[in-house]
Amino acid sequence: MRTVLLLLPLVLCACSTLEGAATDIRPVNAVAHNFTVQKGLTYSPARWPQELKADIYTPRGLGPHAAVLVIHGGDWSEGERGDMSDVCKYLAERGFAAITVDYRLAPQYRFPAPLHDLQQAVRWLRARAESLNVDADRIGVYGYSSGGHLAALLGSISEGDPLDAPQGGPDTRVKAVVAGGAPTDLRKYEDGERVSQFLGGSREQIPELFALASPITHVSSGDPPFFFYHGTLDTLVPMDHAEDMKAALEAAGVPVQLLRLTAMTHTMSYFFDGAALEGASTFLDHYLRARAF
Repeated sequence: MRTVLLLLPLVLCACSTLEGAATDIRPVNAVAHNFTVQKGLTYSPARWPQELKADIYTPRGLGPHAAVLVIHGGDWSEGERGDMSDVCKYLAERGFAAITVDYRLAPQYRFPAPLHDLQQAVRWLRARAESLNVDADRIGVYGYSSGGHLAALLGSISEGDPLDAPQGGPDTRVKAVVAGGAPTDLRKYEDGERVSQFLGGSREQIPELFALASPITHVSSGDPPFFFYHGTLDTLVPMDHAEDMKAALEAAGVPVQLLRLTAMTHTMSYFFDGAALEGASTFLDHYLRARAF
């Protein structure tokens, strides 16, 4: 069903606007490419608290391919890697190796557990780059909603950051970030059930953790380029999350773009994401330097 829905944004997002477009970005050729799929690969280390799996969508033909780690949403408490299969197919058809993964969920596991999982996923992907036909120097990340939050957080962690230990380090860095409908400042949620469940308390009880878990507090000049897309009618994660993060990245000198999806709610921006996928793939093509097809 979701595949069919991808066609509808051509009408619904006709008035969407892109801010902060980089120069010399060439459009991605829409010609589809064959790809292969490997499902159920274990990426978590031995003795990890939970065994975690990955699915890899790899373009056929010569590599190594630029890779994109794709992160599902679900309020940090639900969802699975298969939820992002259409996004992975879209990216694979355009020449990217797309890897979607499971990660530990609340309330059984709380922050920073899912971040640690994703840091391990990047490390695993980079360590096995040759066998997976992936270029270890061209790895990006893509997420929506809570997955967008984790993507933005993963991308904004740099050397010396408090979240760079114990699971971070150079092997967990990414070169580009796509975040849709992403809550970038959890301090805006005073006592929301979803955020409190994820962090283990209210903002009043654990203000330091609300700040630590917010991507906007980790912005620095060394961050990779960011592409945000956000529905203008999103009330679950208001537009100012993307706007504030964009302003912070710009102040730090980091290339950043924001695609405003006109008249789209949070849910609509997920299901009707054709314009976002097109913009994101063009952005990734530029910054990950994927070959032109």
